[in-house]
Amino acid sequence: MASGGAFFRRLLVVIKQTAFEEYSQLKLRGQAPKALRWKRLESRYLSHTQCVENLLAILKANNIAFSCVNRVELDRQHLADVDLVVAVGGDGTVLSAAHFLDHGTIPLLGINSDPMSDEDKIVKKKKSDERRSHGALCAVTAANMQTAVPQILFGGGKLATRARIQCIVKSTFSETRLVPALNDLLIANPSPAAVSRFRMGWLREVDLDEKGGLRDGGGSGLTSARAHSSLTDPQLLPRNQDGTVTRFGGIPFDVENSLNVWSSGMWVSTATGSSAAMAAAGGKQMDIYSSDLQYLIREHMIENVPNKDEVRNLDKGMLKNDQHLHLRWSSQKGRIFIDGSHLMHNLELGDEILIDAKAPPLALYSRID
Repeated sequence: MASGGAFFRRLLVVIKQTAFEEYSQLKLRGQAPKALRWKRLESRYLSHTQCVENLLAILKANNIAFSCVNRVELDRQHLADVDLVVAVGGDGTVLSAAHFLDHGTIPLLGINSDPMSDEDKIVKKKKSDERRSHGALCAVTAANMQTAVPQILFGGGKLATRARIQCIVKSTFSETRLVPALNDLLIANPSPAAVSRFRMGWLREVDLDEKGGLRDGGGSGLTSARAHSSLTDPQLLPRNQDGTVTRFGGIPFDVENSLNVWSSGMWVSTATGSSAAMAAAGGKQMDIYSSDLQYLIREHMIENVPNKDEVRNLDKGMLKNDQHLHLRWSSQKGRIFIDGSHLMHNLELGDEILIDAKAPPLALYSRID
């Protein structure tokens, strides 16, 4: 317990870098766009900085130990001895902070530093400001933080876990576990005008003994001599109807119900992210506390497929928390975008991707409606 009976001992405050600050740096180098609305950007900047100042005053008034870091400078070293992370900005700042909380042991509180007012919500010509964050992941706003933040500091608030996406990419000589995604993944060609080609299926863990796979001899498995020769003889490798059994983390999986896909890529979302890009693309909005995932193939080209109805039924669907989605990338280049455009992982022809809901869940404060 912290001094004064506070529930948290030490906080890390992650502060958004506003568009005004970013464009001001570009302006100094003569690279800022000419069409910028500087007064509007400055207004958003002043609202944000006032929110930060008010938050720090609240923490000091309650004798809470804290440190601050700019969102773009956040590193794992900043999390040492921290038992609560506070992200001040909007949904993007919450998502950025969440990527560093990959073990799910430190809770996260989002504060919307520049929320839309009731007047802003009334759409008027040339009056609405599209730069404001929706604040869907923020439990507190600048308008109610004077009462809401102290409540949370002393054990109040609504803290619940949110499911996240685990994504593992297997290349020729490496296997990479990406940071957990709180909202969604977009898997696509780097160029939006190019076709994204991949083979999609579902993984089932298998016992290679049952599949007639490699063993060190004895029983009905391969003898040692055959096991060694199988390294150079493809006929002796364990196979399913689509090819050799694949492995992730040394665990063998069989790929089932697979199909070739030509499309504009694929969305995979959590329940938390189902109301964002997934919903806009035609997906289903889910209960935010569901542990299932959802996938949707974008602009699937099936005009030359003989079983169109069967393939169309696989365009989108749910991925239960005990299922594993598998992709084999068939385009020369590809990219996985994690919770937006800031964080990404490049793909090459032949890379394999495992997607499931096995990532550690995130402890996130939610709004009390």
